[in-house]
Amino acid sequence: MNYSYLIKPASSACNMKCKYCFYHDVASNREVRSYGNMRSETMHNIISKTLDVEESAQISYAFQGGEPTLVGLEYFKSFIHEVEQTKKDNQTIIYSLQTNGTLLDDEWVQFFKDNDFLIGLSLDGYKENHDYFRITNQNTDTYKRVLNALSLLRKYDVTFNVLTVLTDPLAKHPQKLYNFYKELGLTHIQLIPCLPELSSISHFFALTPKRFASFYKTFYDLWLNDFKQGNYLSVGLFDNIIPMYRGIPPQMCGMVGNCAFQFVIESDGSVYPCDFYVLDEYKCGNINSEDIRQIAKNKMVRTFIEEPKRMSKACDTCPFFEMCRGNCKRLNITYFDDKYCGYQEFLFHSEASMREIAAQIKLT
Repeated sequence: MNYSYLIKPASSACNMKCKYCFYHDVASNREVRSYGNMRSETMHNIISKTLDVEESAQISYAFQGGEPTLVGLEYFKSFIHEVEQTKKDNQTIIYSLQTNGTLLDDEWVQFFKDNDFLIGLSLDGYKENHDYFRITNQNTDTYKRVLNALSLLRKYDVTFNVLTVLTDPLAKHPQKLYNFYKELGLTHIQLIPCLPELSSISHFFALTPKRFASFYKTFYDLWLNDFKQGNYLSVGLFDNIIPMYRGIPPQMCGMVGNCAFQFVIESDGSVYPCDFYVLDEYKCGNINSEDIRQIAKNKMVRTFIEEPKRMSKACDTCPFFEMCRGNCKRLNITYFDDKYCGYQEFLFHSEASMREIAAQIKLT
């Protein structure tokens, strides 16, 4: 059995103020915006309770924020030390961490290497775009600092991928962004649609369905041309869609319209069903006072999973409906509006070649 936990050791605290930050928006919509750094008691309860499963289990801990490195390296050293002291002999532990990269140095990166961390490094493409959106709390640029972090990850041979928030302005330049990735020699990227605020259906920076389609059609064609020449770039969306044409479920939550309980743990131990909904009304319990099974059975979990979501008239006759079903209820605002679906337009554009690629997948 595989178990996954998303942990926010520094809560919503961050040393940056990105212009589109979805978690800043989430935190602003709850009674307590930040719960501060995680206490050792909460860390202990997370470890002891999440490892109290079968001997053959695989347990994944993903650290996010805010900016998780703000909690300090000693926190992570203590976390891993306690895991090693507590876990059963045949349990497999997987670590990952998402970071803005500005605080990374040799000591941090050596630690990631020693403990087989997968790192998600936020880099919003070329300098003028990145430095427009991703600035520090002191209004200073971060592009050079992130490239330094990337160089350190390569120096220590740490496995990493680059996370780019796809804003509407950035999506106007698919070729420029693709060329940037190639020039930097990146091998794994994830493009995250920029969302409007929770209280809104639109925002100047938010990705629109029309822009989604125009960006991905061009970006995919560039990717496909390189793929045919034997140059493979891992793109999160493509990596999830292509296997679906062979009946292989996507790894990305929500891609076939079903929410799953994500077990997000805030720094005070409170648990939520999804990173997009770390809100007071969705709280499912607290790891300090309840065990994993109790929390998983909380009525809010079922309420969250079963609550209705917005759909489009385009869904009514869509040939791709069975492999989408409205997609993720939070992200789909960037895919479709009441009548038009950019995701559908992209799938029409890419279906034939994606099916050819999918046919090459060896099923085990």
